[in-house]
Amino acid sequence: MSIYRRFLIHKQAMTRRIFTMLLLVSIIGIASQKEASAQIFSTKIKVTVIDPLGNVVEDAKVVLYKNKSDYEKEVNPVQKFKLTNAKGQVTFKKLTADTYYILVTKGDMSNIGAGEKVENLVAGRLNKANIVISDGL
Repeated sequence: MSIYRRFLIHKQAMTRRIFTMLLLVSIIGIASQKEASAQIFSTKIKVTVIDPLGNVVEDAKVVLYKNKSDYEKEVNPVQKFKLTNAKGQVTFKKLTADTYYILVTKGDMSNIGAGEKVENLVAGRLNKANIVISDGL
């Protein structure tokens, strides 16, 4: 077998090894990227509070609960309550993609009995919910 033929065989084998290594590194990189993005981007929920006329409500107290029992008893909030900003919004961060119960109050207005459950949060994303509060009349 000539030296040139041996060189070609060796070159083909090296090309296959390099291609295999690049493919393996690419697969690992893609898997790592998905895991890293899930770690970098936490699951969040942005709650916008509005009145029955559709106006945003500033300084409303928003509390997030993990289950209906805690919500009804108003105990064990997931995080400390937040007050809505001038746009009627609050954002809760570092959540798990679960179901949450949201209690919103301001003065004699609340959302009790209407729109308190938020489910199917998407992990690693900013989820949104609109909550209407009224005086119950």
